[in-house]
Amino acid sequence: MRFTKDHEWVELDGDVATVGITAYAAEQLGDVVFVEVPEVGKSVKAGDGLAVVESVKAASDVYAPVTGEVVEANDTLSGAPETVNAEPQGGGWFAKVRVANPAELDALMDQAAYDAYLATL
Repeated sequence: MRFTKDHEWVELDGDVATVGITAYAAEQLGDVVFVEVPEVGKSVKAGDGLAVVESVKAASDVYAPVTGEVVEANDTLSGAPETVNAEPQGGGWFAKVRVANPAELDALMDQAAYDAYLATL
């Protein structure tokens, strides 16, 4: 699993990356009440908005950590947005993206680097 400074996580399986938000981000958001996932077939660039998550505190964009094409969206989140809080780094994933440039993953933090980054916040 790799992480961004915006608190997205990405886990690669072959050439498909599953994308979600970290437990830290879910905790900061509070109770998630709405999730908008991307459409399958959408092309995204690293840093582009991928999904939208709304909580009782705020609405936030979820950014694509990698460039590619959305091949699957977690549509179950529209009916169960609380899954993002309950399983942020599991069942609360937002989308699966076919990675166009695997080298982009090298720019993301591993778990130790992300933990060190969190310690600075």
